[in-house]
Amino acid sequence: MVMMMFFLLALIFLSFCLDFWGVLFSLFVCMFIMCMKPGMVFFSGVSFGLGVDFLSYSLSCLSVWICLLMILASLGVSRDSFYSSLFILSVLILLSTLIVAFFSLNLFVFYIFFETGLVMTLILILGWGGQPERISAGVYLLFYTLVVSLPMMISMFYLYYYNGSLDYYFFNVVNGVALYFCLNLVFFVKIPMYFIHLWLPKAHVEAPISGSMILAGVMLKLGGYGVLRTMKLFLGLGLSLNLGFIVISILGGVAISMVCLRQSDLKMLIAYSSVSHMGMALAGALTMNLWGFWGSLVLMLAHGLSSSGLFCMANLSYERSHSRSLYLNKGLMNLMPSLSLWWFLLSSSNMAAPPSLNLMGEVVLICSLITYSKFLSFCLFFLVFYSAAYSLFLYSYTQHGALASSSYSLSSVGVREYYLVFLHWVPLNLLFLKSEGLIFWV
Repeated sequence: MVMMMFFLLALIFLSFCLDFWGVLFSLFVCMFIMCMKPGMVFFSGVSFGLGVDFLSYSLSCLSVWICLLMILASLGVSRDSFYSSLFILSVLILLSTLIVAFFSLNLFVFYIFFETGLVMTLILILGWGGQPERISAGVYLLFYTLVVSLPMMISMFYLYYYNGSLDYYFFNVVNGVALYFCLNLVFFVKIPMYFIHLWLPKAHVEAPISGSMILAGVMLKLGGYGVLRTMKLFLGLGLSLNLGFIVISILGGVAISMVCLRQSDLKMLIAYSSVSHMGMALAGALTMNLWGFWGSLVLMLAHGLSSSGLFCMANLSYERSHSRSLYLNKGLMNLMPSLSLWWFLLSSSNMAAPPSLNLMGEVVLICSLITYSKFLSFCLFFLVFYSAAYSLFLYSYTQHGALASSSYSLSSVGVREYYLVFLHWVPLNLLFLKSEGLIFWV
């Protein structure tokens, strides 16, 4: 872990000397170093308060991969010379905060870097977002999270007084409804749970492609990671309180899926689908059984890749038509037929078609939730059905139909853009071959 941190620290200092391709190559090397690490059963490689098990290892690998693809997707920043060095610096600092948050063995250190990552995402949205409304979107993002993170800080002081330590290893079961809400509400906002999700579509729509990718790919997973780490504190209390949040997440997912079916904005549709999928992952984590924990991690990894890939596809269309509207991005199969295959592959992964990791995650979560309560099976049926419906709606509406009159000036797709989509889809559909590693950490 310390070697990784020194590597990223050196990259931050060299960010003003390296161009986009130099940073890309360095992050590929970083990913290679991480993949050479053998599978971890318990916390291993412990040093300076940092350690790693498979939960933190898999999510930190996802962070490096998404940040690498963010830079690959944002070459327009370098081409236009729009503060490209500052952009690379922001991405590398964001990646470092995410790595420390996932590698930390202490809840307070995790909280500090959790908030720092939020600030860096805000800088990306405000600095490189396209529309004037990005300021209000940034305020939504900041205040939704900050308002509920202050009670968490107070609850951590109480937890330290009660436990004598904030290390995950020394967590004991505690009781107290107020403590439960103070500690977990910040994670529910971050995932986000239905009713407190309104900041997410707004932030996605106003963010640049890099901001959308990191939000969908990694930042939402910080909430799931926090729930999976802290739920062991509430083994008794969770049995009575979690059911309400599970019902809200599943019913909210069904409602949001129906909202997706009437969206005309590409990015808004993909952002609302994130709320639906992460609601299912949150419900699985709150069941507090093994299958729920496994399925939650699998779906978080799968959603990080598929949702980020769909945002890339939406951005490819936006760069050519200069519109996110479904009505102006119709009939793309006639103009860019080779890209239509990637639309189909990513949309099918989003609806959990085999052999994607999404299917494995949803099957495990459905088993967990039906074991928890058979009454949830009716809601899960609609959740899965509508997930397929809006994914097919997204694909068919963008690829078929009459062309908009402004579409004839579209440029062809470059090798870099094919490579970008390819690097999203391949790990998403090959990771299930190594899925036994996902059970090691529990």
